[in-house]
Amino acid sequence: MIRTLLRVLGSEYARPVRRSIALMTATAMAEGLSYALLVPVLRALFGDTPQGAWPWLGAFGVAVAGYAALRFASDLSGFRTGTALLRGMYHRLGEHLARLPVGWYSAARVGSVSVLASQGVLQAMSVIAHLLAPFVFACVTPLTIVAVILAFNWQLGVAALVAVPLVAVIQHRAGRSMAAADAERVERDHEATGRVLEYLRAQPVLRAGGRTTQRFQLLDRALREVQRASRRTALSALPGVVGLALTVQAVFTALLVLGAYLALDGSVGAAEVLTILVLAARCADPLLALSDIGGKLRSARAELMRLDAILRTEPLPEPHTPIQPADHSLEFDSVSFAHAGRTVFEDVSLTVPQGQRLAVVGPSGAGKSTLLQLIARFHDVDAGAVRVGGVDVRATSFEELTARIAMVFQDVYLFDGTIEENVRLGRPDASAAEVRAAAAAARLDEVIERLPAGWSTNVGEGGESLSGGERQRVSIARALLKDAPIVLLDEVTSALDPVNEAAVHEGIQRLMAGRTVVLVAHRLRTVRDADRVVFLDGGRIVEEGRHDELLRRGGRYADFWRMSLVPG
Repeated sequence: MIRTLLRVLGSEYARPVRRSIALMTATAMAEGLSYALLVPVLRALFGDTPQGAWPWLGAFGVAVAGYAALRFASDLSGFRTGTALLRGMYHRLGEHLARLPVGWYSAARVGSVSVLASQGVLQAMSVIAHLLAPFVFACVTPLTIVAVILAFNWQLGVAALVAVPLVAVIQHRAGRSMAAADAERVERDHEATGRVLEYLRAQPVLRAGGRTTQRFQLLDRALREVQRASRRTALSALPGVVGLALTVQAVFTALLVLGAYLALDGSVGAAEVLTILVLAARCADPLLALSDIGGKLRSARAELMRLDAILRTEPLPEPHTPIQPADHSLEFDSVSFAHAGRTVFEDVSLTVPQGQRLAVVGPSGAGKSTLLQLIARFHDVDAGAVRVGGVDVRATSFEELTARIAMVFQDVYLFDGTIEENVRLGRPDASAAEVRAAAAAARLDEVIERLPAGWSTNVGEGGESLSGGERQRVSIARALLKDAPIVLLDEVTSALDPVNEAAVHEGIQRLMAGRTVVLVAHRLRTVRDADRVVFLDGGRIVEEGRHDELLRRGGRYADFWRMSLVPG
């Protein structure tokens, strides 16, 4: 597990982790060795001169004080190392996630990454601070005590040594049996969480259908599965817990019987037998704690493996010598692309000269949004090439590509901050006058005037305090402020009311002015002014031409135009 931890964190954290483990091991050994001084103490107390116990008591006190100092240093080292690892893990995970292609972030992955980045990282990094020290003490201290017993009496030492392989075998088998149960329980927990969220989101539908008093069967089934998985986890843990307890008690009983026999035989003194029994009893607590510690370590290891899987995900490759695009034209050259096991594009070719507007139309699932994503390099194509300014997007740097592109999508996500902070994401170093000018061009100033806090209004997580049209205006203002030469628009006005649609449409017209534009729209009246229209269907370009020309042909585009119920 330590190897996995170091692989996830990186080699720079190997030294502090190994130093903490070495200090914990030394502390555990010091604890076990300090108990060896109990033998002369009890021998003197039960002997003819009890006063002779004082020097040994003093030595025992010094040993305990030394152990306490080591324990303090060990715990402090563990906490400091754990804190450093936690900070390092968040930095490494954040940097890696920022390098992964945007297309990697499916809805399912976003949910799992959010849970992993919050609970998972904390649980995985708690190993050093909270779990490793108890585990080391549970293993090393009993072994040291067994060595002490061997030093004083080999018969009792061998009897105690028998417990070592028994405990190891029990722990190994219990861990294997619980691993599958733990994995199933985690899977069922995730499924139940999804069903709870689904139930909450479905409240409007359930209430509209008059089913508010009825049970949600999918949720009930998921919760029952969680209950069954939890029961199986508990039952799978039972043999290990019971077996470990019985082994510890059996070994202690064997030591008691053997010690009594040796004492009656005169082979060993009563003081030595009593001390060895005290030492054996001291071994019991950490050994019995192994089951609980092992379960927590398995959970932490599962989170580590999930972190490792994400960190092993390869980002899109960056060129060693990036090429600067010559202009702001766009080109698809025999592009083929498959996603999630489905062919999206097959041998698609098209060009958008600098400064022209291309409108993309087609049925749902035709690949319109994917076309925009390939331009922005959310994914890499399987065959062919996507070029910006005559340069393959894979041959230019990601920073150069994103600097040239402004994107406005139907589903706008705003960060939990003020309106001004969200607009400034387009260009953080913009002046206040430039921010106000972009807002006015997007007609965002009308929204700001209505809000009591104005520019300082907090939009909430995802922009929840604003309407869809208001969020769209923020997004357009952000794109205007960025002032990128290439603009990608995806269904910008498809879900807006007439008032907001008119305002957003006006802002979009200003955004498109003088730029290379690729526009995806269902409301076909927004594509009439495009220089060229392409109709996508089945991963291919079915029709291509100007709006009026395509209407005269009477093909698929003309059918779409008639169904849109917008007068030509």
